[in-house]
Amino acid sequence: MGTAELLWNGLAALLTLFIFSFLYRDNVFYKFAERLVAGVSAGYWTILLYHTSFTDKVIVPIFEQQHYWYIIPSILGIMMWTRFSRKWAWLSRISLAFYIGIATGVALPIAMYASIYRQLQASMVSISLDWAGINSALVTIGLLCSLAYFYFSKEHDGWFGGISRVGIYTLMIGFGAGFGLTVMGRISLLIDRVLFLKDYVLTLFGA
Repeated sequence: MGTAELLWNGLAALLTLFIFSFLYRDNVFYKFAERLVAGVSAGYWTILLYHTSFTDKVIVPIFEQQHYWYIIPSILGIMMWTRFSRKWAWLSRISLAFYIGIATGVALPIAMYASIYRQLQASMVSISLDWAGINSALVTIGLLCSLAYFYFSKEHDGWFGGISRVGIYTLMIGFGAGFGLTVMGRISLLIDRVLFLKDYVLTLFGA
């Protein structure tokens, strides 16, 4: 490992320890590292968006390709900044109306396809006498029981109450699995940082 790489890894290890110091209590080292991450991230994404969005969507089409109709969305984008003026803040509502309307029109079909159509398609499969078929049957039963839990036009008692209770269990299993997956993802990040610190210490002082 070269000197430059050793210094950069040392800085990364030091900032990692600054973040871990919050486990003891809130302190100036943690606040410094937190603000440094926020500042570097904001600067990085600003420059990235400038080169990947502003240049490609404004500068190149207007000044190089002479597509002058790009001036209209550019003006709408500039009008967004009028939110910082009490006198001209009302102009930003026009840009927001365009943005929300277009974003809603684009997002709704995607959401319907991914969250409803694909879910229905996945639950309407042929059931066979193997493990895949049993799994599909369990998924379908869990889906119907979960939908029954959210059906409030009938009182949840008797056989219908039993079905809705199975729906509750199905939902809790799903939420628990999602939460466990999230926790395991965070644990894997922690393990990665701990191994990084260990490798850096071994690099400095040897095994």
